[in-house]
Amino acid sequence: MRRRSERYHHGSLRKALLEAAERILERDGIGGLTLRAAARQAGVSHAAPKNHFGDVAGLLSELAAAGFARFAAAMRTGIRDDDPPDRRMAAIGSGYVAFARAHPDLFLLMFRSERLDMNRPALRVATDEAARVLSEAVAARRGEAVDAVLTLPQAAEIAVAWSLVHGFAMLLLDGRLKPLLSRLPAGVDADALLAAAFRAIRRTA
Repeated sequence: MRRRSERYHHGSLRKALLEAAERILERDGIGGLTLRAAARQAGVSHAAPKNHFGDVAGLLSELAAAGFARFAAAMRTGIRDDDPPDRRMAAIGSGYVAFARAHPDLFLLMFRSERLDMNRPALRVATDEAARVLSEAVAARRGEAVDAVLTLPQAAEIAVAWSLVHGFAMLLLDGRLKPLLSRLPAGVDADALLAAAFRAIRRTA
């Protein structure tokens, strides 16, 4: 009988290693995620992760890249073609926070630049795509194109929207919003609070 590693094609082995790495991340945290651990989890030789990713930073970076691709898709999930700009922005924010809540360990890894090799092409492409989701929403809201070189008002609006959703997600993951949510009427949850936060920003803009 062939060893499990021999049954993988090149592409499927890489995918299997990334899936194994994510399971380890969720179970043991980032400290437990090593090349050897990923190999054991996937049932392949110890050399397989090194051949695909080079080192731990490479494995973490490629896992983060896969995460950012799913993250971008999650932000687009609730968008409809006929959505007005404010509804589109709220849907993106809801998708942002929903991804963070569903995949907290992966989400935290994705934003830990000190553990990632930001020069890896896959990670650069994936982070650019995720950033484009928010930039396009700001462009639609302002009724103007958002190019590679931003105007100060464009950059400010992107920063405000990003700060809101990322800060909200981090507060949720840290449990810091629990006291605030506990003081709200019955049935008012984190999603309703986030939607209200977007409305509050529009009123003060």
